[in-house]
Amino acid sequence: MADRPSPTASPVPADDPVSTVLVVGGMTCAACVGRVEKKLGRLEGVSATVNLATGRAKVSHPASVSVAGLVAVVESAGYTARPAEPPAGPPDPTRPDEHRRPPDGPPGSGGAEERRERDRLLVTTLLAAPVLVLSMVPAWQFRNWQWLCFVLAAPVAVWGAWPFHHRALRGLRHGTATMDTLVSLGVAASFAWSSYALFLGGAGESGMTMPLSLVPSASDGVAHVYLEAAVGVPLFILAGRWLEGRARHGTGSALRSLAELAAKDVAVRRGGVERRIPAADLAVGDVFLVRPGERVATDGTVVEGSSALDLSLVTGESHPIEAGPGSPVIGGAVNSGGLLEVRADAVGADTQLARITRLVEDAQTGKAAVQRLADSVAAVFVPAVMSVSVTVLGFWLGAGADRQAAITAAVAVLVVACPCALGLATPTALLAATGRGARLGILVSGVQALERLKHIDTVVLDKTGTLTSGRMSVIAVTVPADADADAGEVLRLAAAVEQGSDHPLAHAIVAHAHRQGDGRPLPRPVGFAAAPGSGVSAMVDGAEVAVVRPGKLSGIPGRLREAVHAAETAGHTAVLVRVGDVPRAVISVGDTLRSDAYRAVEHLRRLGLRPVLATGDREATARSIAGRLGITEVHAGALPEDKAALVATLQGHGGRVAVVGDGVNDAAALAAADLGIAMAGGTDAAIGAADVTLVREDLQALPDAVRLARHTLATIRANLVWAFGYNLVTLPLAAVGRLDPMIAAAAMSASSLLVVGNSLRLRTWKPSRPRAFGHGSGRPRTATGWETAS
Repeated sequence: MADRPSPTASPVPADDPVSTVLVVGGMTCAACVGRVEKKLGRLEGVSATVNLATGRAKVSHPASVSVAGLVAVVESAGYTARPAEPPAGPPDPTRPDEHRRPPDGPPGSGGAEERRERDRLLVTTLLAAPVLVLSMVPAWQFRNWQWLCFVLAAPVAVWGAWPFHHRALRGLRHGTATMDTLVSLGVAASFAWSSYALFLGGAGESGMTMPLSLVPSASDGVAHVYLEAAVGVPLFILAGRWLEGRARHGTGSALRSLAELAAKDVAVRRGGVERRIPAADLAVGDVFLVRPGERVATDGTVVEGSSALDLSLVTGESHPIEAGPGSPVIGGAVNSGGLLEVRADAVGADTQLARITRLVEDAQTGKAAVQRLADSVAAVFVPAVMSVSVTVLGFWLGAGADRQAAITAAVAVLVVACPCALGLATPTALLAATGRGARLGILVSGVQALERLKHIDTVVLDKTGTLTSGRMSVIAVTVPADADADAGEVLRLAAAVEQGSDHPLAHAIVAHAHRQGDGRPLPRPVGFAAAPGSGVSAMVDGAEVAVVRPGKLSGIPGRLREAVHAAETAGHTAVLVRVGDVPRAVISVGDTLRSDAYRAVEHLRRLGLRPVLATGDREATARSIAGRLGITEVHAGALPEDKAALVATLQGHGGRVAVVGDGVNDAAALAAADLGIAMAGGTDAAIGAADVTLVREDLQALPDAVRLARHTLATIRANLVWAFGYNLVTLPLAAVGRLDPMIAAAAMSASSLLVVGNSLRLRTWKPSRPRAFGHGSGRPRTATGWETAS
C-alpha cells in the first residue's frame, strides 16, 4: 500500500501532483472552510478538501508549488496553517495528539488552550447568570438593577466575547466574513443599544422595570435594554462550542484508540542478551518477546512458543487466534496465553497498524457530494445574512417601527444565522463512522467510497481467499465400508509418510492428523521416496505405506471409488492411501468454504445485491462452491483481464459493481470496479487498488460494510436537512421580530449540538442481521459442506 505523500517526500517530476496535509487553525464554520478551499483553489493546478471537524486541509498540488507557498495562501485568508507531520508509524500515545484539537479551534479536547476557554466560559457564566435572571424575572428587579446588569455585562460583551471579536476583526482585515462576524456584530449591537438606552434613552432612570417577553417588543416609549442578549449570545455560543468540541473529540476517537494499541517498549534479544528498548527502536529481523498480557510490538512471525492472540481491537476479530511457530502476528494484538518469541518483519510505517491508521486518517478528510453543495451555500451565506440584517433594519425603520424593535430584529437575524451545522454535517458523521468501521474491521478510504458502497447493486466475488479460506485442508477421510479399518489410524500412517514432503497436500494432511490425533507424536518414516506426479511412500511401523494419486480405479473398493468421484466433482484433490498393496482410504483435500460464507452471501441478497462468482479455478470447483452458496451466475477459468472485462460488461448493462478479492490477479478488476473491496490478508496490490479493506477474518464484514455505508449516508442527509431547515425556519422569524436575540443564540448553538449528537450515534452502531433464512437455498450441512466418512 502506498504511503501518503508528505511535505518532505522525495522530489517528483514537476508535472506530477503531490498531496500535502495542512493543519489549519481559526476555522469556526462552513464559511471558513469554503474560504480556505477557494483561496487554495485559485493557485494553478491546486485543489483542496478542508475538514472542519479535524481542522485539516488535504491539498493536491504540482510539485512546483511549495508547501510554504500553500501555508502563505492560507495565512493570507486570515487563518493559521502548518504542514502536518507525516506519521512514521502508529501514533505515539505518549505525545500530544494533533488530531485531538485543531489549533485555535473549538475547545473540548485538552491542552492549555482548552483550559483558557474553559476558564472564559466559567467566568462568563458567573457574570452572565445574574444579568439573565434579573432581566427575565421582573419580580426580582430591584431599584437600579439595570446598572448592576450593565456593570456585569460589560466584561462579558468585551472580554467574554473577545474570541469572536478577534476573529471578526482578523477576517475584516482580509476582506472576509464568517460566523464570528455575525456573533461579534450581534453582541456589539445589543450592548451598544443597551448603553444608549441607559445613558440617553431613559432606561437608566431609577425604578425602571422590564417585563418578561421572549418576543422582542417596544413598550410605552421607554427604551428597553438588551443586556441579556449581550451576555446570553456569547454565553450560549461559548457553551455550545465547548460541548460541540467535546462531542467532536468523541467522534474522532478512532485515531486515539489506534494510538493506544501501539506498544511503548519491548523486550528484545540481541546478542543473546535480553533488554527492554523503546518499540520505535525495533529493527527488521530483531527477535522480541511477548509475555502474557503484553501487546505485540510490531508485525512479525512467531519463532518459538504458542499462544492465543486477541485481535479484537486491531481487526475486529471476535475470537482469539491461535499462534505458533511460523504464524504471522500483527502489532497491537494482545497475548492472551503463553510466552512468544517473535521475529520482526515490518516496523514503523510498514506495519499493518500504521496502514490502518493512515487509512482511517485519510478517510476522515473527504466530503459527500451533498456536503460540497452545502459548503458552496455556506461560502455566500454570511454575506447574505449581513445583507438581510441591514435590509430588515431599513425596512422596519422605513415602515415607522420603533427603533429598538428594528435594531432587535436586525440583531436577531445576525445571531440566529449559523452555518456551523452545515460545516459539521458530514465531517462529524464521517469521523464517527470511520472510527466505528475500524473497530468492526472495515476500513473505508473516504466518503466517496461510502457513497459508492451505498449505491452498488452487483457484487463480484472471488473464490480463493474470499469465499474460501485460501488454504488446503482435509475435507474428508473415507475408508471401505466392508473393511475393519480405523480412519484415524490410516490418517496417522499417511501423515507419517507426508512428513517428508513439502507439497501443500502433505502439509494439509499432517496438520489435520495433528488436530485429530490423541497427542501422540507421528511415527518416523523410514526409506522415504517421492515419485513426481505420482505420490510418496515410506516404511512406517514396519509396513509399507504409500500416499498416491488414485490413477486407475479398478481394484479399488466401491466406497473409495465413490469418494474419488465426489472429490473430482467438487473440484477437490483425492489421494489414495495404500498399506502394503491394500487400498485403505481416500483422503479428499481442498480449499474449504469459509464457515460464514453462506450467511454473508445471503445477507447480501437481503440487502438487494446480486452476487456473481468470478474465479480462475476450474468449472467443477466453481460450480460446487456456487451451488452451496446459492449463487447462480458463475464465471470460471477467468484470467485477470477476464475479470476486468466482466466488470466492464456488467457496468455496460447499467450495473454499479463492487469487486471483492484478495490477490494480485484481482487488482485489475478492483481498480476497474465502481468499488473495490480487499479482503484481510490480501496482497498489497489488491489492497492498494481497493476502496474498502476488510481487515476482519470474517466475510460477514462485507454486508456489515454496506449497512454502515447506508446508515452513515442517512445520518449525513438528516444532518443537512436539519441544518438547512433550521435556517429556513428561524431566519424569517427573526426578520419579522418574533425571535429574541438571546433565544436566537441558544437556538443557534442547539443546532450545531444536534448535528454532532446525531453523528455520535454512529459510534455505537451495530449491524442488524437477519436471523431466519429461507429453505432450499443451498445452505451447507456443515462448515465445509461435507460429512466425514469413516
